[in-house]
Amino acid sequence: MKTMNVGKPPAFDGRDLAACQPVFDTLLREAGVTRESEEAARIAALVVELYRQGVSDPDRLRSMVEGARGLFKRAETSGVAA
Repeated sequence: MKTMNVGKPPAFDGRDLAACQPVFDTLLREAGVTRESEEAARIAALVVELYRQGVSDPDRLRSMVEGARGLFKRAETSGVAA
């Protein structure tokens, strides 16, 4: 029988942060949101989660976060919880 490893994800270290930070900064600038906003926290969570899932190319990571944010915005405007 096959088993899945469902343990904790590996620690997020300085190298990971160095890879994600420029993407995060670009997304914030393009979205016009401040670092202290709830939207910035959502963007950060998306960047980190996608990066941990193996999306390491900055352009791909950025486009995937932009796509996910679009889904959330459509759900918010239609009154459906995302």
